[in-house]
Amino acid sequence: MSDLDIRHATLSDIDAVLRFWRQAAEGTSITDDHDGVARLISRDPEALILAERDGLIAGTVIAGFDGWRCSAYRLAVHPDRRRQGVATALLEAAEQRFLALGGRRVDAMVLESNERAHHAWGAAGYHREDHWRRWVKSL
Repeated sequence: MSDLDIRHATLSDIDAVLRFWRQAAEGTSITDDHDGVARLISRDPEALILAERDGLIAGTVIAGFDGWRCSAYRLAVHPDRRRQGVATALLEAAEQRFLALGGRRVDAMVLESNERAHHAWGAAGYHREDHWRRWVKSL
């Protein structure tokens, strides 16, 4: 999409990203605060990828790589921008990042109840692995 700007988030984007996630993302995380996003950007300045149209955030994805595994989180598209190629552009940017870093497989965190997201991830070539479950512990 020629009118879509894909770029990495900066520290000055944090408040706008948090507002965007409240409007466009499903679910919440204990790291959905200024300090959590600041730590992400400070540790890995290329991990949080933004799609913008007309200067406004149209979508986000976190493309994290720990040297072992590629992980995609927070793929979110503004409700008014869905089905316009935003998620596709974001996933392409994330996958290019992973390939450049030597990644070999992407694990995506997708809410079980978010059926709309299941369709989007499937359309992008991802498949669900039912034999794995996520185990978490808040610190």
